[in-house]
Amino acid sequence: MVTHPVPADDRGMTETTTRTDEQIQTDVLEELRWDSRVQPNEVGVAAKDGIVSLTGWVESYGKKWAAERAAHRVRGVRAVVNDLEVRLPVSAERDDPEIAAAARRALDWDAFVPTDKIDVTVSKGWVSLQGEAEWQYQKRAAERAVHRLSGVRGVTNLITVRPRYRPSPDELRRRVSDALIRSAETDAQRLQIDVDNDRVVLIGTVRAWAEKNEAERIAWSAPGVTAVDNRITVDPGAS
Repeated sequence: MVTHPVPADDRGMTETTTRTDEQIQTDVLEELRWDSRVQPNEVGVAAKDGIVSLTGWVESYGKKWAAERAAHRVRGVRAVVNDLEVRLPVSAERDDPEIAAAARRALDWDAFVPTDKIDVTVSKGWVSLQGEAEWQYQKRAAERAVHRLSGVRGVTNLITVRPRYRPSPDELRRRVSDALIRSAETDAQRLQIDVDNDRVVLIGTVRAWAEKNEAERIAWSAPGVTAVDNRITVDPGAS
């Protein structure tokens, strides 16, 4: 196990104040209204200790995903519980063979997806993806390609990331550290990197979910990474 803090740089962070659950709830509702993909009257929003819960039902899996992303964008949100149910309208109902064929086409048309290494299984509108990819972005691209398809009720992404290149733990830690320092969206001074073979563990505290997500994306972008354990804590009031 190689454990090192990320070197500090000279970037500062703007001071923020802790937001109440009522403010967070109001802003999530406003963000849902702002996002044209989601109808705010479809979604119930509750907030407790910065944890936002989404309830109700939407007419597509894409809307469920969009609502979750909208909630994560709001300042002060520490995590999101997405309990939205997908209820397809009659016009959007598709049988499993139709969905499977559409998913296969969507994957084939996506330049980022290694289609020859990915299998698709559909059961009652739920799509499961299995296989291998060299990079995490390819795994995510496969999921994005199918979650917007009409008739899809949910997606389970079981694609395994198997890189060709395997750097040493010290090299991997250095590459992730340098990338975090370069990023305008992360405060590297707050973060620590642990590396165990090809597995990266991120530890620290940030003020927003967006920064936590960006740190994870950066870690996944390093050559040779097969897993990222994101233990970063979101604390909007952190100094």
